[in-house]
Amino acid sequence: MCHFLSSFITVFIIGLTLSSHQNPFPDPHTTFHQILREEWNYRVQHNPLLATSIGNHNYDHLLPSAKEEDFQEQNQFLKQILQRLKAIDRARLSVEDQVSYDIFLYETEDRIADFAFKAYLIPISADDGFHITFARLPRQVPLRTVQDYHNYIKRLIAFSDYMEQHIVLMKKGARSGITLPRIVLEGYETTITNHVVAQAEASVFYEPFQSFPVAMSATEKENLTQQGKKAIMEVVVPAYQRFAIFMKEEYIPHSRTTIAASELPQGKGYYAQRVRYFTTLDMNAEQVHQLGLSEVKRIKREMEKIIVQVGFKGSFADFLNFLRTDPQFYATTPEELLKEASFIAKTIDAKLPAYFGKLPRQPYGVQAVPASIAPKYTGGRYVEAPLESKEPGYYWVNTYKLKSRPLYVLTSLTLHEAVPGHHLQIALSKELSDLPEFRQNLYISTYGEGWGLYSEWLGLEMGLYTNPYSNFGRLTYEMWRACRLVVDTGIHAMGWTRQQAMDYMAAHTALSLHEVQTETDRYIAWPGQALSYKIGELKIKDLRKKAEEQLKEKFDIRKFHDEVLAHGAITLSVLEKNIDSYIAKSLLEKQNE
Repeated sequence: MCHFLSSFITVFIIGLTLSSHQNPFPDPHTTFHQILREEWNYRVQHNPLLATSIGNHNYDHLLPSAKEEDFQEQNQFLKQILQRLKAIDRARLSVEDQVSYDIFLYETEDRIADFAFKAYLIPISADDGFHITFARLPRQVPLRTVQDYHNYIKRLIAFSDYMEQHIVLMKKGARSGITLPRIVLEGYETTITNHVVAQAEASVFYEPFQSFPVAMSATEKENLTQQGKKAIMEVVVPAYQRFAIFMKEEYIPHSRTTIAASELPQGKGYYAQRVRYFTTLDMNAEQVHQLGLSEVKRIKREMEKIIVQVGFKGSFADFLNFLRTDPQFYATTPEELLKEASFIAKTIDAKLPAYFGKLPRQPYGVQAVPASIAPKYTGGRYVEAPLESKEPGYYWVNTYKLKSRPLYVLTSLTLHEAVPGHHLQIALSKELSDLPEFRQNLYISTYGEGWGLYSEWLGLEMGLYTNPYSNFGRLTYEMWRACRLVVDTGIHAMGWTRQQAMDYMAAHTALSLHEVQTETDRYIAWPGQALSYKIGELKIKDLRKKAEEQLKEKFDIRKFHDEVLAHGAITLSVLEKNIDSYIAKSLLEKQNE
């Protein structure tokens, strides 16, 4: 064989070998989904609680590690992911992959920015925190076998280190000036001290030992109960006790006296980034503030019409005081409030088929907000559950301080937190098995909260506001969300005081004064999140109007809603593209009829 032919064959064989392992022009779809798998696997491996929630039970005995070096490692990993992501030619991806690309880019860039601004040094908020989330553990883990119980007990034992890791972060935050404002921490100790109990049986962590699977033997039940009691009293209770002491003696005294996010180190940049993240739009604080002022003015005109309708004699402020003080608008027992919420929820359930083509398989229940967090908690919230869980989703209703829980807002609250709001949207999202895993478990605030507020407005069409007062309650909830645009930007970008924010909320909404305070503290502690609701709702209503105008008699409310919910949580720009495609497809179908 000549030397030339021999060399050619050698090069050809080497080329074949290389091509089988390394494609110099990799398929962008393959590369993109490899990146998604790597990032998701990393996320699951480093967050055992997330793993459990999605049905991966390889880490059921562990808690996440919350050391600063863990956040540093995660940040380096995400930067590498981002670099590889940006190297992909997005235009060569499929339409659905482009949607996933845009959302993944949005989420990844935010997580990297979060680290840059050291947000991990504040692992608590005015009404939430790692210690509050941990207290929901008994209802969020599988408890079907002896091994499940052993895993649960191991997590209780691991809580001591988990608590200490967060205390270390918060100490560093206090030294760096990165803390929650001191004012929002008044009364916060109840979220901790309620878990410092004298007997294991009084702890929320004891619940799994009160009811065992039938197949377990008496000996197994006894052994597990004793181990559980020991873990609760020797590990969990002392950990909460240490945290309570730390908060009282170290953190609160050294927390910052300012309230604006702009007063944090790198604060102006941080708040600007929070505005972009929570709106998913290229808006600045001034634009959001002006939009809020405009919406407040519009909604107030609607509220004043109802005051005239009911024949009330007096000023707007007088009417708000009447609503806040008249006994007819308040339940007298927690049971009465929960029953009313449940009745409204079942009434809505019966109307859903007329407005939605697809409904979720997972049910939901109605529960009181746990007493340990109720004093500082919002009026209601949705708490999701894994699809495989024995638990449903829960619509939480706050029964603390009943004189601050008016019945005239209960219909709006139920529409938002239960159906067709958060439960319907989140439960449907979990069923989208054809989406990448990160999207199946994603919550984008302006989409989810915008949908919740849109759901309150949808209650008008459903005929659920049966009297002028409940409709005023709807408007006061909408006004509340419009006020958030004004108040959140006012506090964090324009130098508003806490009292100024509360006075503005009290003057424009019929919220109870207790709720005005807890809500204001929530905005102070969670910069930007309050902007999600109105921005998202306005976009959904604008897109619906666009679809109605272009499709005319072809417009089908069920198909429109199904399209809005068909892709899981998405940014508002992606939602607009989806609705535009839905309109174009519907018009084409009309032409072909």
